[in-house]
Amino acid sequence: MTRMRARYEQLIANGELREDPDQRRAVERLNALQKELEAEKPGGLLAQLFARKQARPQGVYMWGGVGRGKSMLMDLFHDTLAIPEKRRAHFHAFMQEVHEEMRLARQNHEGDPIPPVAAKLSEGLRVLAFDEMVVNNSADAMIMSRLFTQLIREQDVCIVTTSNRPPADLYKDGLNREHFLPFIDLISEELDVVGLNGPTDYRLDRIGDMATWHSPFSEEATAKVREVFFRLTDFDPQDAANVPTGVLDISSKRDMHVPKALKGVAAISFKRLCGEARGASDYLALARAFHTIILVGIPKMGPDQRNEAARFVTLIDALYEHRVKLFVTAEARPEELYTAGDGSFEFERTVSRLNEMQSDEYMALGHGAEN
Repeated sequence: MTRMRARYEQLIANGELREDPDQRRAVERLNALQKELEAEKPGGLLAQLFARKQARPQGVYMWGGVGRGKSMLMDLFHDTLAIPEKRRAHFHAFMQEVHEEMRLARQNHEGDPIPPVAAKLSEGLRVLAFDEMVVNNSADAMIMSRLFTQLIREQDVCIVTTSNRPPADLYKDGLNREHFLPFIDLISEELDVVGLNGPTDYRLDRIGDMATWHSPFSEEATAKVREVFFRLTDFDPQDAANVPTGVLDISSKRDMHVPKALKGVAAISFKRLCGEARGASDYLALARAFHTIILVGIPKMGPDQRNEAARFVTLIDALYEHRVKLFVTAEARPEELYTAGDGSFEFERTVSRLNEMQSDEYMALGHGAEN
């Protein structure tokens, strides 16, 4: 099997990738990890009985802004790793699996479910590769330290993962974050942290030719934003029914269900976001969690929909301030959405922001609030 470095260099030679210093550093680290993993040959039963136990290789945590090539490098690492005991999973889907296994373990065993769940999930595995480690809810945050301590230190699983955030910023400002901090310490002790945060957003190449505002409503408009979702997430359109959902913590008593959520991209309806009683905390949680929002079904609003218009203003303010990329289907252009009613004069600022958010300059900005 072609090792990762050779495959990466071939992609550059073929013109499929550009030379990138940050990517190159990550490739060298992952290539070295492949060598360590492939050098561990268990041999026969007697050899295993008398051999000294080899140290588990240090894992890798790759982080950086959207479109810096993290998922591509993860694919290369997994595809070129010449051992069968490997698994690549999207982090959100993996954590859903963890919670289901814990539910079953509680039904069948007394005591702490985490050790048996970790043992089951790591069975036959030496490498667990995650794409897009992100923590948006307290249910995940509360168990991650103990779960991954079991996976890494008790089950000897090597973890390789990507994230848009440095370890110290995971679950930032989250509920009961003090229970999550040991997980950050675990990362610093057991994984090498590699930054991919250069100036080029390669993912923009995938959507640079696509409009962000689609009106009026039509099958074509729906198809366009659907295409954006699959381009950005690399999810198979033929498997659209199985796109994961997401849950965001809003407060200790409330959360938000996101119907389609994958790799920092969320698809959600205007009715769900602005037709229900929501406030700034909802929209801030959304803006922090996702670098791209696909918002469908924005209607023209009249005086009797002043509440919906006010919520829409608050939503756009949060997305704009966090530089979230926005793709929409709408009944009309921004200037025609809310022309009469309470707050229609103030709505003109929202129109200005919506138009700016369609510009190349805005689309090139990195995700996150300005300092």
